[in-house]
Amino acid sequence: MDKENCITLSKYRFEQAKENLEEANLLFKDNKFKGASNRAYYSIFHAIKSICALDEVDFKKHAGVISYFNREYISTNVFSRELGKRISESRFYREQSDYVDFYIITREECEEQIRTAELVLKEVEKYLKSKY
Repeated sequence: MDKENCITLSKYRFEQAKENLEEANLLFKDNKFKGASNRAYYSIFHAIKSICALDEVDFKKHAGVISYFNREYISTNVFSRELGKRISESRFYREQSDYVDFYIITREECEEQIRTAELVLKEVEKYLKSKY
């Protein structure tokens, strides 16, 4: 893929991330914490995939995306280890909410996931602006 197409894909994915965060906030305001947590996680996921687009890599599984991001961006200190930890926690809560019967995410846990998504988007946007 040429550089222009990579940038277009990256921008598209980042727009998805912003839309997911908007959805998370709407669901949170409606006290739908499971859905809000899911959307917050997907906001993070699409933000990370926007970086992957610039690197011309893609993965079929979420684990591959997160692993690549941790290896290439967290362990090399492009992004902080604290951010990596928060992303892992968000993935944990999303998986618990989506796959564990009777798991109920609390308002506070959900609120933290939204804050994490906001932080990730802020940091990724800064990174992307330096690359376009």
